Amino acid sequence: MPLPSPIFDRLPWLPYVLPLAVFLGLTPLEPSAAGEETSWLPLAAEHYPLVYTAKIVAVVVALILCWPAYRQFPFAITPLGLLVGLVGGAIWIALCRADFEQQIFPAVGLGSLLENGARAAYNPLDALADNPAWMYAFLAIRFAGLALVVPVIEEFFLRGFLMRFVTATDWVKVPFGTASGAAILVGTAFPLLSHPLSEAFAVVVWFSLVTWLMLRTRSIWDCVAAHAVTNLTLGIYVVATGDWQLW
Repeated sequence: MPLPSPIFDRLPWLPYVLPLAVFLGLTPLEPSAAGEETSWLPLAAEHYPLVYTAKIVAVVVALILCWPAYRQFPFAITPLGLLVGLVGGAIWIALCRADFEQQIFPAVGLGSLLENGARAAYNPLDALADNPAWMYAFLAIRFAGLALVVPVIEEFFLRGFLMRFVTATDWVKVPFGTASGAAILVGTAFPLLSHPLSEAFAVVVWFSLVTWLMLRTRSIWDCVAAHAVTNLTLGIYVVATGDWQLW
């Protein structure tokens, strides 16, 4: 059952923050594919699918609780949103393959930061090869998290709340698609903090592109759609090429 509307009236930021907070709060529990145990729980790489699945279930519960707040935004997706998602996916892959960070960060003394927040790089095609049913089930769960859950929670937090909050103190009255210069900067700075620094150039270009989309169409669902298409493109690329470092 969704949370009662009086809770949203008292805490208008809650539905935008809660799902992403659950997602980010549980992410450190995920073990890496390299086999190191997490610093929180004694979990090895083979536990990754179960931990990730539990995280997505928890986030979906949070989304259900918060969904009434999202329904206030008119559901509108334009062809431009889908196009930005496709172009953005190609740009993300190209910039990650170019690996500018490995060339530039060490040169300015920041090479040690490239390992911060590295992705799990879990390869279910190898790790779960002896259990095909679970392998395909987990691939479906992973794609659902990547292309359905993450775009909603990240866009509603970043553009539905944070950028509006930076634009004006009385942020709930800021129309979606309106942003101050500071908010536009925050729209790129926050993703830099929540993504691996090894993908910094892709983050800057992609999130700036979607900010442009937001200002152009003023539809949060366009931003969600672009994010979903990019993530789906990225997931297909990873499975097809085996470049699990982007997973």
